Amino acid sequence: MNKQAPLLEMKGIVKDFGGLRAVDDVDLVLNSGEVLGLVGENAAGKSTLIKILTGVYSKTAGEIYWEGQRVEINSRADSLKLGVDAIYQNLGLVETLNVPENLFLGKELTKKLLGITILDNRKMAQESRRFIKETVGLNIAKFWERIINLSGGQRQAVAIARAIYWDARLVIMDEPTASLGVEEIRKTFKIVNNLKKNNTAVLFICHNLEHVFEVADKIMVMRTGKRVGFMDIKDADKQQIVSLMVGLDATVAS
Repeated sequence: MNKQAPLLEMKGIVKDFGGLRAVDDVDLVLNSGEVLGLVGENAAGKSTLIKILTGVYSKTAGEIYWEGQRVEINSRADSLKLGVDAIYQNLGLVETLNVPENLFLGKELTKKLLGITILDNRKMAQESRRFIKETVGLNIAKFWERIINLSGGQRQAVAIARAIYWDARLVIMDEPTASLGVEEIRKTFKIVNNLKKNNTAVLFICHNLEHVFEVADKIMVMRTGKRVGFMDIKDADKQQIVSLMVGLDATVAS
């Protein structure tokens, strides 16, 4: 493993759908403990690029490197094995189950009782409460409630904690603030900052530039399938980013 290499590099990524080029020669670099804001108008190519990274689509051309080693991502299993997980707006939680049941879904902890293997609900509950507090910095009061009874921000926290618990090193957050109120948006920012402190990389996809500027270290702009901007957030301003998104400014890339 090359310790000096970025966690993730995507080089010259292309994705064609018949005669349509949805992603056109796109580069992306992301380091551990870094938040990259990915922005662009609808049909800019953001979703297609993420689906290549998560194994939903196979790239037409280009190369992907993980910690300096070239890798192939041809399935969801490939991306999860590397440590890439995505938190979409629907979160992928089972709403009729509680927090510990969702965190350990499919990987439940067990114990022996009189020679019979049973679920270790107490241990799963203790581990869930500890881990959610440590990784996303939240206490969930309604710990035993079904997920459907929790707030949007709390459900999001559970989904992120589940990804990290099962070894995600890069978390993709797709429009994480879209349906949240002011207080829950603030908590989302806190969660992202906690992920950074734990050296987890975050790819933060969001239409709200105020939110991107609040949490991102770097920002990448896509338009019509191309990367048209990539810069440190401290070197960017919102009007410049908007101009890049709609095609009113020259390309800024590094």
